[in-house]
Amino acid sequence: MTWIGTSGWSYDHWSGVLYPPRTPPGRRLDLYVREFNTVELNASHYRWPRTTTFAGWRARLPSGFRMSVKAPRGLTHARKLDSPEIWIERIAASWRELDDHRGVFLVQLPPTMERDDERLDRFLSQMPKEIDVAVEMRHPSWHDDEVFDLLCRHGAAYCVMSGPGLPRVLRTTSPLVYLRLHGPSDERLYAGSYSDEELAWWAARIEEWERAGKEVYAYFNNDLGGHAVRNARHLRELLRT
Repeated sequence: MTWIGTSGWSYDHWSGVLYPPRTPPGRRLDLYVREFNTVELNASHYRWPRTTTFAGWRARLPSGFRMSVKAPRGLTHARKLDSPEIWIERIAASWRELDDHRGVFLVQLPPTMERDDERLDRFLSQMPKEIDVAVEMRHPSWHDDEVFDLLCRHGAAYCVMSGPGLPRVLRTTSPLVYLRLHGPSDERLYAGSYSDEELAWWAARIEEWERAGKEVYAYFNNDLGGHAVRNARHLRELLRT
């Protein structure tokens, strides 16, 4: 099974791309779920929503829709995964509210955070087993077989990345593959549109993962200009999902 969507859904500059002009922000999610079967909640990184907000989303999401959630920066960037107990308790409560709409919990480590196997191991050991975790590692020191083995032991997914200055490492460490496409631009994250050839290349990789029995989550984060929406649509067409 492959899930294709975007990172976030409520952008003013998607007017005329995914939403009719002058669509109220409160109506955007209802329109988004008519076209895509998954979304990556990005706003949770900056301000963690109330548990009741997750319950409200659960009530609005259609059957078969999955919501992945990005970890709060208080956990990943301020604490750098250290002493995560308070955050894990809040995350687990929110996760329960999503019920059968749960996707993957994305842990994006800051690009300045160098490899620390012990800290990552301790964090993953404390995460509830019912939460599927993917870890996005931007500092190059993390890309080592011992780190990939650590992820395997915990059943956590290595986050495959595409974007300027980001390592494109096609490793799988769990039954699921988590793919974030931050844009094809060589100079700026979250910008530019992937070419037909680039999307065909990624479609081929996804088909390989599917044949290996993997569940794939792919999110476009090049939201500027509505490129994420157009690229997600095209990738779905290529995969006929």
